Amino acid sequence: MRGSRALIMLLLALVAGTAAVLLAARWVAQQTTTVTERVVVAARDLDPGTTLTAMMLEAVSWPAGRLPVGAFRTAVELEGRVLVVGVQRSEPVLAGKLAEAGTRGGLSAVIAQGKRAITVRVNEVVGVAGFALPGSYVDVMVNTQDQREQVVSKIVLERILILAVAQEASRDDAKPRVVNAVTLEVSPEEAERIDLARSVGSLSLVLRNQIDRQPVATAGITKRDLLGGEPDAAAPAPVAEPAAPVARPRVTRPASRPAETVEVIRGVQRSTTRF
Repeated sequence: MRGSRALIMLLLALVAGTAAVLLAARWVAQQTTTVTERVVVAARDLDPGTTLTAMMLEAVSWPAGRLPVGAFRTAVELEGRVLVVGVQRSEPVLAGKLAEAGTRGGLSAVIAQGKRAITVRVNEVVGVAGFALPGSYVDVMVNTQDQREQVVSKIVLERILILAVAQEASRDDAKPRVVNAVTLEVSPEEAERIDLARSVGSLSLVLRNQIDRQPVATAGITKRDLLGGEPDAAAPAPVAEPAAPVARPRVTRPASRPAETVEVIRGVQRSTTRF
């Protein structure tokens, strides 16, 4: 009895093991027969504005059912195309990351349609200690004088994209860099504002969160606001208006009355006295 039970258990174990081997073999066969296609990827890290060549690209196998949208099969299709965003090594080069066909390389290819690029001179303070990097967003603040010749600081532009710092447009390096110029992407109207602002005062950049899109309208701050309502020393003292002349009452003198006379008669003598 015990021998037959052990034999049954042995047979069941043998069947289970055989089934596991067959399933594993079937799975391996399916993996090795997966249909793949060639997809072009970057052979090295590529910066925005780069004109692509065959040496920068390579074709790799990719599962046919998981091809990225906009992928290319051969490097010949990408010859001479320009990147508008950076691409990492082994990352597929997609159509959405390319400028229109015929676009030349350089920073001009990175500028969005309808936008302009303007360069602003900065120092360590204005450039936010080197943290204003390509791909960051900043507000532009101007320090100048208002119509009453009072010193005022005000944010004149919000959420402006930095295209490049100095001559570097790469957005992959997050290390701070102190430079002497920053190139901003602006609309034509914003370009006019910046050009006027830097001619009437000094500019500063205010670094902001990349996902913060909330506009903030400020009235600016003056020296009087900064010092807590202290009167501005440069403001001219009010000039007192001259007082109107006061009319003096006219004094009228009483008219002189006629002189009175008294005539005295004594006998034959007569005398007259005036009062």
